[in-house]
Amino acid sequence: MVPKKQQMAVIGAGLMGHGIALTLARAGQYVTLTDPHEETLKSAPKRISDSLKSLGAAEDEIARALKMIELCSSVRAAVKEADVVFEAAPEKLDLKRKIFAEVEEHAPKEAVLASNTSVIQITRIMEGLNLRERALGTHWWNPPHMIPLVEVIKTEWTDAAVADRMMALLASAGKTPVMVEKDVPGFIGNRLQHALWREAVSLVERGICDAEAVDTVVKSCFGRRLAVLGPLENADLVGTDLTLDIHENVLFDLESRQGPSPYLRQLVQEGKLGMKSGEGFRTWTEAEADAARARRGARRQLVVATPAPRGLGAARPRDAPRRVRGGARRAAS
Repeated sequence: MVPKKQQMAVIGAGLMGHGIALTLARAGQYVTLTDPHEETLKSAPKRISDSLKSLGAAEDEIARALKMIELCSSVRAAVKEADVVFEAAPEKLDLKRKIFAEVEEHAPKEAVLASNTSVIQITRIMEGLNLRERALGTHWWNPPHMIPLVEVIKTEWTDAAVADRMMALLASAGKTPVMVEKDVPGFIGNRLQHALWREAVSLVERGICDAEAVDTVVKSCFGRRLAVLGPLENADLVGTDLTLDIHENVLFDLESRQGPSPYLRQLVQEGKLGMKSGEGFRTWTEAEADAARARRGARRQLVVATPAPRGLGAARPRDAPRRVRGGARRAAS
């Protein structure tokens, strides 16, 4: 059981920071919130209120959450009594290192220190700390108050009890935490996501199909299944023997380059930056871009309204019985 009304400190009050703060406050934790930009900090309560309204929170619930959040003008003031510190600064390694040096100077020695980053290895961020065993990564997905998943990343120094404590804290706040045992670039989610993107770009680059065809296949086929059946669940469903047969006949031809696609670089160099410029892999009118953004917004609301299926991607309790299912071999398509 995670005690309520611990002291959480959130460094950074932007899109990620305000969402982390409201999630923790809504779960009954005290939160101190700071940001070096005065206007960003001042606007945080209004943005938190608006975000809670988008989640369907009632006015009294919003008021209770806001009472749990204190705005602080400095890192020192925010972390001086913290039990847990979440850094949510921009994706700049030197900036994150500088923040944690200041946090370590002023936070209690028993405070847990967590960096929110999408791809930077936590080891690189935390290697300069004196008490590295209390440091780890927490990759909240954007927007953090709407997407259930948080990846908890251990470094080689992270104390197992610290990681377990973070997992429990996040679960108590209604998140779906997943442990990443080794600190690798991109962790789990972004490695999977960009493996797909690499092959998608390659298909277009090689003239196998156009970008619209790639998107249609994903949205109209296995993309629908991924929300309820993970890739390894599906492999077990169809059988590891069938999965092996398929891999023997397709993996040799998949894209395997270790750097970005030359085609992607060319698009960027030509100013074809996607919806914001009107053209990227596809050509976009303003109306088409707005419609795509609206679909994304509607999907996020659905994610909030739909609880994640229990047991899908989450660790099974150690004492839970294993269940072995038999059955006919099924097609993998």
